[in-house]
Amino acid sequence: MRIYSLIAIYFIIWWLVIFTILPFGIRTQEEEGEVTLGTTPSAPWKPMLVRKAIITSIVSAILMVGLWYAYNVLGWTPERLSNMFGA
Repeated sequence: MRIYSLIAIYFIIWWLVIFTILPFGIRTQEEEGEVTLGTTPSAPWKPMLVRKAIITSIVSAILMVGLWYAYNVLGWTPERLSNMFGA
């Protein structure tokens, strides 16, 4: 796999993972009792975006290494996978 392909796939995996991780640990302003004027009570109180971006980067790197290993070491190409599953 070329480096540009790896970067593009990592970018796609990163966005999929961030949208999976975003809802975890969210408390609303209403739950905290501190609703900021002009916002909806269901808005996040402390979204912890930097922490979630770091977690997302780590999880995405692990998934990317697994994908690279499956492709380069185990030889799991799209053609081979489609033959294995009869598509």
